Parts: sequence; C-alpha cells; structure tokens
Amino acid sequence: MGVVTDDPVLDRRARFARAAVAGKRVGYLLLLVAIVAFGFGFAVGFGGAVTTVVVACMIGTTFTLAPGIVIGYAVRSAERDDRRRGLGS
Repeated sequence: MGVVTDDPVLDRRARFARAAVAGKRVGYLLLLVAIVAFGFGFAVGFGGAVTTVVVACMIGTTFTLAPGIVIGYAVRSAERDDRRRGLGS
C-alpha cells in the first residue's frame, strides 16, 4: 500500500495523510452530487427525494471534507517542521 518505515511517527503520519486524501475525495464528490442535485431540483422542482439527497450530501460533505482538509494541513505542517529542523529526508 504505502511506504512502511521503522519510525512509528512517520507511519502514523502516512496513515493520517492517506485518510486526509480519502476524506477530501469523498467530501468533494458528495459536494458535487449535492450541487448537481440542487441544480436538478432548481430546474425541475424540489421534491422530497431531491431535498433529501441535497441535505444528506451536504451533511456527508461536512463530516468528510472539513476534517480531511484540516488533517491534510496538519500533516504538511509536521513535514515542513521536520524539514526545518533537519529531521527525516
């Protein structure tokens, strides 16, 4: 799957980085579905199903995209700090 090192901190950071990427992909996909469903509802009319899809996708986006972005920034910050300190490669 990924690079496995002897350093448990780097292994954990790599797991968090993979989770952040997955969270962002799922979150942006859900956002896209919500936008398309909203456009469909705007053009045709907002029925119960369209409204449910839009709301469910927006809730899913909130729970996946926001943490994915924050975790991604945290991983990049930790890697940048390691480089600044001369640790790792």
